[in-house]
Amino acid sequence: MAINSAVSSVPAWRWALKQTWRDMRSGSLRLLLVAVVLAVTALSAVGFFADRIEQGLVRDAAQLLAADALVVADQPMPAALAGEAQKLGLRQANTAAFPSMARAPDERGGDSKLVALKAVSEAYPLRGQITLGRLRADGMVEPSGKAPMGGPPAGQAWVDASLLPVLNLRVGDQLWLGDMSFLIASVIAIEPDRGAGFMSFSPRVMIRQSDLAATQLVQPASRVTYRLLVAGPARAGDAGVGLGKDKPAAATNASTKAVQSFVVAAEQQSKTTRGLRVETLDQGRPEMRATLDRAGLFLRLVALLAALLSAVAVALVSRDFAQRRLDDCAMLRVLGVPQNQMALTYGLQFLIVGLVASIIGLALGWGFHQVFVALLSELVPVALPAPSIWPVVLGLGVGVVLTLGFGLPPVLQLARVPPLRVLRRDVGELKGASVLAVGVGGLALLALLMMVARDIKLGAIALGGVAVAVLAFAALSALAVFILQRLLNKLSGVAPPWLVLATRQLTAQPGQTVVQVCALAIGLLALVLLVLLRTDLIASWRAATPVDAPNRFVINIQPDQTEAFKAQLQKAGVKQFDWYPMIRGRLVAINGKTVKPEDYTDDRAQRLADREFNLSYSDKQPAYNPVVAGRYQPNEKGAFSVEEGLAKTLGLHLNDQLTFDIGGVQHAARITSLRKVDWASMRVNFFVMAPMASMPEWPATFITSFRAPPGGQLDRILVQSFPSVTVVDVSATLAQINRIMDQVIAAVEFLFAFTLAAGLIVLMAGLLTSRERRARDWAVLKALGASQRMLAKVQLVELLGVGALAGALASTAALCVGWALARWVFEFDWSAPLWWPLMGAAVGAVLASLAGWWSLRGVLEQSVVNTLRRAAQ
Repeated sequence: MAINSAVSSVPAWRWALKQTWRDMRSGSLRLLLVAVVLAVTALSAVGFFADRIEQGLVRDAAQLLAADALVVADQPMPAALAGEAQKLGLRQANTAAFPSMARAPDERGGDSKLVALKAVSEAYPLRGQITLGRLRADGMVEPSGKAPMGGPPAGQAWVDASLLPVLNLRVGDQLWLGDMSFLIASVIAIEPDRGAGFMSFSPRVMIRQSDLAATQLVQPASRVTYRLLVAGPARAGDAGVGLGKDKPAAATNASTKAVQSFVVAAEQQSKTTRGLRVETLDQGRPEMRATLDRAGLFLRLVALLAALLSAVAVALVSRDFAQRRLDDCAMLRVLGVPQNQMALTYGLQFLIVGLVASIIGLALGWGFHQVFVALLSELVPVALPAPSIWPVVLGLGVGVVLTLGFGLPPVLQLARVPPLRVLRRDVGELKGASVLAVGVGGLALLALLMMVARDIKLGAIALGGVAVAVLAFAALSALAVFILQRLLNKLSGVAPPWLVLATRQLTAQPGQTVVQVCALAIGLLALVLLVLLRTDLIASWRAATPVDAPNRFVINIQPDQTEAFKAQLQKAGVKQFDWYPMIRGRLVAINGKTVKPEDYTDDRAQRLADREFNLSYSDKQPAYNPVVAGRYQPNEKGAFSVEEGLAKTLGLHLNDQLTFDIGGVQHAARITSLRKVDWASMRVNFFVMAPMASMPEWPATFITSFRAPPGGQLDRILVQSFPSVTVVDVSATLAQINRIMDQVIAAVEFLFAFTLAAGLIVLMAGLLTSRERRARDWAVLKALGASQRMLAKVQLVELLGVGALAGALASTAALCVGWALARWVFEFDWSAPLWWPLMGAAVGAVLASLAGWWSLRGVLEQSVVNTLRRAAQ
């Protein structure tokens, strides 16, 4: 009774602390700790980085609009909106932008060029700053300093550097815009709200709004885009403001509410004023957004794999830990320790391990996320804000859920070990965890991992694919064991004794063999997926925007210029180029019903319903636009092929009839096919195409894209030979995309180390769980006369067989999951290398043998007497 009282009087938390310290020193919980640390480190590293990126984008998104909110109209802005902004205490600025011809003075040749003219008010920009530059000898622009608020002084103009060589001008020369001559005062290096339309690709000319009337360019029929910019108080980084501290949080919240109120008022105004809309960032840089979205998906996928592997490792290590504690717990039950105290103690112990591992993982994740900031600095090339509390909460949640949800169920069974086990070793063995316990832990981890994925398709394919793969691994490995059992009798007397004995070892305990194959296959699945991610998937990503992608777009090519233009390209050495007619048209009806922006609730749908489209026609389906529904039938009259994203946004389906107003004439046709368009491909793409070789009733100009020879001379030749065309140089965009790809690949490789370590832990944990059983089996075989050399062969063959089977299963599953990810998540074509299962079997056999050598080292050298004595105790 005294012993019972002494043991029961020890507080559970103190007992848990002592046991945790003892088990850490003995190494029993180290593998568990490392597995959780790896998962939390990988997830928190990505979480910290993603959180800071998102906060930075939210904070600095206004700089890309030059305002906190932006209203766009094709008519002069309603006075009510300016009054609303003034009533709310918001700062205001105005711009007017439209295409116009700029010309050089007669003494400088008198050449002309289509430009994107922008007139700005004295308060522009409200957010961000214009950066001016100087033109270097090689034609590149070098930033020289921030421009003052208000744009160019009266009588001066700031221009894109690409305009100067075309018109044979230099900084300091005069430039004619309509009836007024302007002094070219500087070149523009960075314009915050440049946008991404084709007119934005035309050379920019910026003047003061007060000079616009003198140019006489704006006439009653002019197509001018008016913008009203509003913003709260100026803050660090804005024009005319230094890098000091921003306004207090209370003032920031007040200005945010004021901006939100203005947006609501502007949206209400847009319902009664045609052509008025609130503009957002979603309209800009689709090719860069696609690249950045894929970058985030790659990083989150690797972090998900690390977390999944860690969950498997925790489950395996915890079961092995519990198996080793059975006899100790039986003795404690003999001493009178209550079940609830034992359960509470082990629960606290694993909670302590989970918290400690999470804190270590968060600290490492914070340090390693700084590497991401350095590697991916071009994603947001500004100082990032401090992270929010959510990555910390997520890291702690994942660590604790991993430890308690996957580690605690087998350990809690220790509290139910009967005291009789002290005398009979065959009672009190661990059972499978209850479905409820595993289900609760699995659902909690699934919810957390879906928060990490932040993409339903990514989470469903990655997590669901692994879950389905585990079921397939179990079924196929059980089938393999069944076949081996049938072959065992045929091998006796024919095959070498060590092969027969290895086969007998695998089939003697089929349940443990299936668990071992599944554990190894899950680890290898993640490793193979990572290799596919690093090689084939990233190679396919690069192929979507190849290094030889077009870096020039030319628009406004007149029909009578086509042959001469093509001849000029061929003369310059351009062998391949896209060539399509381009027609402006407005969607006016769907199935005979007039299209109205107010009929849609989605902002993008409203913008599409209120804008003109670039249409085209070709009797040949663009090779880089696969048809996903219907059929692209050459020269099918009355047919349209529509981009699938547009169809989803506007609710369009096959056989719907679309009516476009083209130059005042309505043209109707039905949808016969849907095309998948990769806007990151840097090719000529259209929302709507007619599958016709000729459409003489459509007034068309032509557009082409090609990769220009180095040197830049072709641009000047084309503009001089064809003054009406606009040459768009996207070399900088391509270079930026390729740099981001290189940086993301470096970050993926950095995360690869965490997931590789987690995969190796799973491999070793799967073998460690069978260490004691193997030791007993080897001891019995030694007592029966088996040599150590023979047993080493048996162990090697067993490991090679299990590893080869696991590797083949894992590689096959990885190909399926990788194909699904490529098609539905990353959205590019990928041909699965079908020879990977064979290579996977070979790699699995090698890795399993190496992991087995490390995990089972010393088992064969153990004394037969000591092993059998320990097994009998």
